[in-house]
Amino acid sequence: MRELVKQEIMSAMNTVLNFQQMMMLEKVIHQSFHNVEITNQNIENQHFTENNQSILSLFISSKKVEGCSEKSLKYYFSTIDTLFKKLSKKVTEISTNDLRFYLSDYQESKNSSKVTIDNIRRIFSSFFSFLEDEDYILKSPVRRIHKVKTPRIIKEILSDEEIEILRDNCKEIRDLTLIEILSSTGIRVGELVKINRKDIDFHERSCIVTGKGNKEREVYFDARTKIHLKQYLKTRTDDNEALFVSLSKPHQRLSIGGVENVLRKLGLKTQINKVHPHKFRRTLATMAIDKGMPIEQVQKLLGHVKIDTTLHYAMVNQSNVKIAHRKFIS
Repeated sequence: MRELVKQEIMSAMNTVLNFQQMMMLEKVIHQSFHNVEITNQNIENQHFTENNQSILSLFISSKKVEGCSEKSLKYYFSTIDTLFKKLSKKVTEISTNDLRFYLSDYQESKNSSKVTIDNIRRIFSSFFSFLEDEDYILKSPVRRIHKVKTPRIIKEILSDEEIEILRDNCKEIRDLTLIEILSSTGIRVGELVKINRKDIDFHERSCIVTGKGNKEREVYFDARTKIHLKQYLKTRTDDNEALFVSLSKPHQRLSIGGVENVLRKLGLKTQINKVHPHKFRRTLATMAIDKGMPIEQVQKLLGHVKIDTTLHYAMVNQSNVKIAHRKFIS
């Protein structure tokens, strides 16, 4: 590499220096480069970049084996890959301060919320814990980066009156059935669009849904939902196995975006704020707890692995807190 650099300098100066000057330049270069080792930084950078990507691929594979969804895997990959490109360091040399500066700069440059920053921190924690477990590093640099404190915002739920208004403004039986099944089951929109006709058990008023991690569970709907489901299916002339399909031909399975669009239009029409699938889920959880359903059963109903998640979804009605206080304390 040293000789290559020497030749490049001599070649570049050959057109502007005479013979004696070129001889002098060669002597100076020889003396200056004596005992100096020159390496190709681009080759080194390429080497550790390839090594980082290889380790990242192993981590993504481990998450895939654990049952993470494709959406989660893509989020993990893009988050960690962005870190690599920003730091340009070997993954085994990334320090706690590197990560702190990165998170701080990310939050400032993108004006990100504390929730977003903590999500990134959790992904880094998972990744570097994996490196620690696999003996790539001695200790995860994320250990000393604590959870980002975020303000707890009480999110809105739908009132009984608002749900009735949404029902009254549905022109299509399909849209009314969507409202009913979301209201009575509290399922995720991703679970809703995967339901097939065969998954419905009208006798037991239940259906099988596939949740996160491809885990199946049984959910239940009320009598009103059963009636509207039957009415909706009677109007269907297509042979698509999906429970919910588009109104126009070729009647394809309704997508998540399709469901969200239906509810958004209903919200605009009725002037009800932020009508989206998850709001029905949060409403069901809150209603169930307010009426005395044990939190463990609500957890099972919603398909949550951790009970803390259930508590996060369910906002207990303040009037019920007042009644309980008078009953048990006053």
